[in-house]
Amino acid sequence: MSAHRSDGRIARRFAALRAAGRAGFIPYLTCGDPDAATFARLLAALPEAGADLIEIGMPFSDPMADGPAIQAAGLRALRAGMTLAATLATVRDFRARDPASPVVLMGYYNPIYRYGPDRFIADARAAGVDGLIIVDLPPEQDDELCLPALAAGIDFIRLATPTTDDRRLPAVLQHTAGFIYYVSIAGITGTKSADITDVTKAVARLKRHSPLPVAVGFGIRTPQQAAEVARVADAAVVGTALVERVARELDGNGKARPSLVEAVLGDVRALAQGIRAARVKSA
Repeated sequence: MSAHRSDGRIARRFAALRAAGRAGFIPYLTCGDPDAATFARLLAALPEAGADLIEIGMPFSDPMADGPAIQAAGLRALRAGMTLAATLATVRDFRARDPASPVVLMGYYNPIYRYGPDRFIADARAAGVDGLIIVDLPPEQDDELCLPALAAGIDFIRLATPTTDDRRLPAVLQHTAGFIYYVSIAGITGTKSADITDVTKAVARLKRHSPLPVAVGFGIRTPQQAAEVARVADAAVVGTALVERVARELDGNGKARPSLVEAVLGDVRALAQGIRAARVKSA
């Protein structure tokens, strides 16, 4: 049912996690937040700090699925000059030093449409992008980006939500590859906490419909919450809490304090340790 590739970085990483008997940690940060140089330093250090996969937000001026923290991060990045071309260049630079860590770009279709979908897919592939999460492209528009991306060897990762019912789920999963991203709360990012009982049921339901790994995001903020999710899912995604940490490490002029990179990496390490400590093999 789903486009399941076994040869990409994402599939290889999830296979390694299964072999290790643990869930993965996927941190999210917005590309170029708070500036290109600081973000590049952060990105380079994420794998050693415990990131198993890395999710990078493509800044956009109208991010309707994102809460205030990630909206603000996108605006900071855009003000600092981040563009879609510069985002791809950032990934290319990272990939030159790190051939193994899977990188997923998350964002909205408008900047890709303006860039040119075919050109974007070719440039993303050349940069070493492994997956795409485009939150405002429904399955009915798979011809726009999803199918060409899959044909180019880039996983197209779909969001499933608490409101995705059994009638809708097959359409959502039909061309999904890499993993399924389960949004554990209804609403925008960073506003509520995930309920672990609901998450457990949802992960089991998704696994009945697809062989793909299930990553759970939205509403996970602490190492304890990440560990809870790691007991039932294949990976936990944390974004808002890390983006808020970036914001707290800015000076009065909105510039990065010298402490920023280490402060964010400290949070990444704590979350990764929480997930590793959960150590329950996923089904």
